[in-house]
Amino acid sequence: MKSEEFASAMIHYNREGGPLHKKSYTFAVRIVKMFLHFSENNWSLQAIFKQVLRSGTSISANVHESEFAQSASDFATKLHIALKEANETMNWLNLLHDTGYLSDTEFESIATDCSEVIALLVSSIKTIKKNNQLKY
Repeated sequence: MKSEEFASAMIHYNREGGPLHKKSYTFAVRIVKMFLHFSENNWSLQAIFKQVLRSGTSISANVHESEFAQSASDFATKLHIALKEANETMNWLNLLHDTGYLSDTEFESIATDCSEVIALLVSSIKTIKKNNQLKY
C-alpha cells in the first residue's frame, strides 16, 4: 500500500466501531471515575487504588494497540495481555468489594462490565487463534 493510500485509509478508519473497543474504553472511563472518587474520599488504600487504575485502563490501551499489530500473532498477544489485565482488575475489584470499599451494587455493576470485557477478549482470542492456527 502506498503512503498516500495508507493516509487516506487512516482518515476513514473508525476504531470505535467494534464492541471490544467500545466496551474496553467505556470500562476504562469507569475505572478512572472510580479512582477519582476513591482518591477524594480516602487514601488509606492508595497502592490498591493505583493498581486498579493501572490495570483497568491498560485493558483499553492494549486493545487499541492491537489495531496496528504487525501480525496475527502480535494481534493475539496484545489481546492476551489485555485479558491478563482484565483478570487482574477483577481481582482488585473483588478485594475492594470484600473489604467494604465497593458496595454490593457498585461491585455488581463494575464487575459485570469487567466480565463482559473478559468475555469479548476470550472470544476474540479464540477466533484469531482458530482463523490463524496460532498456539499459546
